[in-house]
Amino acid sequence: MAGVNACVKCSIFIFNFMFWLCGVVILATAIWLRESKDGREILSPEGLGTNPNIAANILIAVGSIIMMLGFLGCCGAMKENRFILVLFLIGLLLVLLLQVSAGILAFTLKTKTDHVLNDGSHANMSLLSLKNEDRKMFQKAFSEIQEKYKCCGLVNGASDWGNNFQYYYKSCECPDASDSSCTSYSGKTIYKQTCLPLVRGLVSRHFSLVTGLAFGLAAVEILAVIFSIVLYGNTRKK
Repeated sequence: MAGVNACVKCSIFIFNFMFWLCGVVILATAIWLRESKDGREILSPEGLGTNPNIAANILIAVGSIIMMLGFLGCCGAMKENRFILVLFLIGLLLVLLLQVSAGILAFTLKTKTDHVLNDGSHANMSLLSLKNEDRKMFQKAFSEIQEKYKCCGLVNGASDWGNNFQYYYKSCECPDASDSSCTSYSGKTIYKQTCLPLVRGLVSRHFSLVTGLAFGLAAVEILAVIFSIVLYGNTRKK
């Protein structure tokens, strides 16, 4: 019986250490998603009805709590302390609820984002051709997207820029005129691909990553709950 208990205790310790590592990964990934601005320039919180970073913010909190819970679980497993194990279980259940909330929210935002990008694409397209000073920040941010992802224009291509094309054509320029992904416009060799499909795919992948992290780790946490309940039951028998 002692050998079984030692085996269970060792398994729970290893499991909680892996759980702590999962917390580190979630925290790092969530911070990266939070700070990544690719595609965010053409998304408005008003259109989504909420801040698109909220799901990532929840995962940052979840990752931080999981790191603490992993450490707490390791201590509880080694010392077989029932109080620590109870704290670990309560914290784990709260994290589980937070994660499911983040996953559902990310899935909902992903659907809303598709509608916002489709409905707002023509409105954002008109911002590229305007000469207002307050639109230059958007135009500069969008030109950086063009340069990074090798695309040009939002919906119709370079013509979206109107007369502003002469100021931002360099971010659209294609280095090889013979490349099939390039075309000619106003005497310049530019990328044929428009940016809307690329931005839509990028934002969608971000939300899918949040959803996958939230629901994927939930399965691991359920196993952690089962292991901890088994250890708690063993400590009661002593």
